[in-house]
Amino acid sequence: MIKAFRISCDLKNTYRVNGIIYSIQQIPVIKRLFTDELYASRGLKIFAGILSAAWEIVSAFLGKYLYLLLLVALPAGLYKGGGAGSVSMHILLFLTIIGTFMNTYMFDPSNDKYYAMILMRMDARAYTLSNYLYTSVKTVVGFLPFTIYFGMKWGAAPALYILLPFFIMGAKMTAAWLLLSRYERKGICMNENLPPKFAWPLTGILLVLAYGLPYIGITVPAAVISAAAALSLAAGLYCLTKIMKFGRYREMYQLILADKRNAVEVGEIIHKTTEEQSRKMISQDTAITSQKKGFEYFNELFIRRHKRALWRPAGRTACIAAFIIAALLVVMQVNMEVKLAVNRLLLVFLPYFVFIMYAINRGTSFTQVLFMNCDHSMLTFAFYKKPEFILRLFCIRLREIIKVNLLPAAVIGTGFALMLYVSGGTDNALNYIVLFVSILALSVFFSVHYLTCYYLLQPYNVNTELKSATYRIVMSGTYIVCFLFMKLRMDTFVFGIVTTVFCILYSIIASLLVYRFAPRTFRLRN
Repeated sequence: MIKAFRISCDLKNTYRVNGIIYSIQQIPVIKRLFTDELYASRGLKIFAGILSAAWEIVSAFLGKYLYLLLLVALPAGLYKGGGAGSVSMHILLFLTIIGTFMNTYMFDPSNDKYYAMILMRMDARAYTLSNYLYTSVKTVVGFLPFTIYFGMKWGAAPALYILLPFFIMGAKMTAAWLLLSRYERKGICMNENLPPKFAWPLTGILLVLAYGLPYIGITVPAAVISAAAALSLAAGLYCLTKIMKFGRYREMYQLILADKRNAVEVGEIIHKTTEEQSRKMISQDTAITSQKKGFEYFNELFIRRHKRALWRPAGRTACIAAFIIAALLVVMQVNMEVKLAVNRLLLVFLPYFVFIMYAINRGTSFTQVLFMNCDHSMLTFAFYKKPEFILRLFCIRLREIIKVNLLPAAVIGTGFALMLYVSGGTDNALNYIVLFVSILALSVFFSVHYLTCYYLLQPYNVNTELKSATYRIVMSGTYIVCFLFMKLRMDTFVFGIVTTVFCILYSIIASLLVYRFAPRTFRLRN
């Protein structure tokens, strides 16, 4: 088993290193310096191997910390009716239950399993058990320092917060054995990438119980959680012995990894399915026309025929935002603490909403629809890539994407201004205007940003697969920056003015960059 684990680590490290080298080769500025000969470079492989090992260590701890911070500690701090400790333990209990069937560590059809068990014909049992035990230990070790840290802050009993990582892992082991047992009895195989239909409704119910019950003052008692943790640990140890004795790993993984074994066929099926779904979202009304000329005519036909794909999601987001705002307005009328908290939030925490506007922006889906149903065909024509035509169509499309994103933004901006007034108002009346305008400016900024990245980095190939590592890096960087804004505290008036000015400057610079570089970058990828 140790030998199988060592080989699996070498294999995983190899394709991670090759992936790092490939990603570096996609960066425009330096890609000419990195040729294919680098795959044989021992020094670069050692460096990439160090990065891979560092990521393994960071992922073991950082992910667990963020999980406990963002999904447990911060939400628990928003409840005023009960102690943060009892609410945190309550939330963690239900999130652990969700993790038992959504992330078992056993039934994920990952690339390393395909390479090892299917291509290299490694001993499936030795490979699976060695990696499963490693992942289990890494989970416990990664969680333990942070359950102790947060447990002490929550005022939990030492025995409980030390037991929590083993509770989480025991629950996963119990679920893993139940699923293995089901496979033995019925031949039904779990695939974490394709969870059963009941998984998502059940997850929704458990999330409501996790975050909704504390709002009305109901939490699972600490004694019950302690008993569940102890029971989970005992059950996990028992199930681990059963997992170690299970002997049908090869045939099970042949079913789980069947899609990867037929990767070409699956890719074609996915492509055809995507095209079929896309066609269903396009209006088949042949009477749709336009009185405009040139690119305006071209764009208007596209927008009218793709109205469902472009406007329906934005309309749903606007409706959800309106419902949440209305609910908060009602709560503020009956709860003074919520009223004061909302007022403080809107006057100081406006940077927090950068992440919210990032999350609801439809820029990515808009550019996907553009490429799939228009540009992947039009880019085969030379005239389509002339600088003046690119800039003209870019401006037209920017106008349309801004219109789509402004619908939910206008609802949110109006709602925030109304909530500020209802929650007690502000001494500076300009704050109402700045709050509304800054939300619209953020919406415009993300519209410009996504469309600019699409034109300058065009990430899709002819099969609408995302192939640009640079695009992934930029999108990841956007996420990180927006996330960091959640930590920033700034006066609403100042932040609103800065945001609006920045949006205007960014739009001007983006247009110049598109005109200058898009004729070379806006192309089909191989």
